[in-house]
Amino acid sequence: MKDTVGALVPGTSVHVDGAADGPLSGLTFVAKDLFDVAGHPTGGGNPDWPGNQAPAKENAWAVQTLLDGGATLVGKTITDEVSLGILGENVFHGTPVNSAAPDRVPGGSSAGSVAAVAAGLCDIALGTDTGGSVRVPASFCGVFGIRPTHGRLNLDGMMSQAPSSDTTGWFARDGETFARASAVMLGEAIPTTLPNKLLIAVDAFGFAGPETYAALKPLAKRLGALVGEVVEEVMAPPGLGTWAKAQRALQPYEGWQTFKNWLDRDNPAMAYSVARGLAQAAAIPQGERDWAQMMRLEARARLDYLLTPGSILCLPTTPFPAPLKGLPISETDALRMQITCLCSHGGLTGVPQISLPGATLDGLPIGLSIVGRWGMDAQLVAVAKAMGDAK
Repeated sequence: MKDTVGALVPGTSVHVDGAADGPLSGLTFVAKDLFDVAGHPTGGGNPDWPGNQAPAKENAWAVQTLLDGGATLVGKTITDEVSLGILGENVFHGTPVNSAAPDRVPGGSSAGSVAAVAAGLCDIALGTDTGGSVRVPASFCGVFGIRPTHGRLNLDGMMSQAPSSDTTGWFARDGETFARASAVMLGEAIPTTLPNKLLIAVDAFGFAGPETYAALKPLAKRLGALVGEVVEEVMAPPGLGTWAKAQRALQPYEGWQTFKNWLDRDNPAMAYSVARGLAQAAAIPQGERDWAQMMRLEARARLDYLLTPGSILCLPTTPFPAPLKGLPISETDALRMQITCLCSHGGLTGVPQISLPGATLDGLPIGLSIVGRWGMDAQLVAVAKAMGDAK
């Protein structure tokens, strides 16, 4: 494919035909450069990552599943360095273009994947979501994006960051394609019946602020009309910031554990912000991590209580649309903290979540998320397809 938005890893050329008679035949996809593709290196967004040294021997499970489903792989896409980012800016490979807002970031760390699908270069794109790396780009670029139930999908051949939070996710521009891809990835048919109760996370909408609430209100109203009963609830009684603090203790420390041998051995070149984050993670004390594990149990219990069978919860995917490119670290640090407050429940609790497109704020896309109980992925996809069909 012709890369008009800088989505592909520079210097790569990948094309693998899918099965001729699968349910995704005729569709194309790209894979974030954290997924192994046989015969090609897995670069991880950093030139010193060991995956650059030799081509992968076989396809990652997610790649092979889409190929077996009939989709054709047409590229490997840029990621934030070793998936440690949420804005989509990579000092080595550049920032893929957000076609909905070219002066703004696409969101990361699945930046190239979302940029490719949003620009129409492919039909489906594989990403990963540990702390928000599918949900946030989907919101910023105005596409469908899913973080599946943690542990549901096989992660073989996908580069890890924080195993207790890592998931494979995917993007699509329209509800029909998103549902087709989801049925293949989830290995089950998408139901025709929808949930019958919608919970509005009033604390999350309050945190995002009145402008975001006003932008998302029509989409939430349409969602409520599809589902039926609508009830307001507090998602995080201890506070969204408390949940975020717990995730910021657990995820970065796991990332440090994942990458420390590589750092010790190779002393790799890294962007300052990435290296700083890993150094800070190494210093997170045991007591803070023990507290965070207890908070994880509380968060899981809370969502298990709220998300009864047949119910879903909605909240803003991000507190604001995509920020401008090239902002100084002193500004992006605050933005990342705010984003984490609306994303931390994913890594803490493992529940499935889909970001729905269809809303704008000052002409910029912003996503509305739907969340279900563990294993409710296909039911959420049914809602996403119905919302896409109802446009």
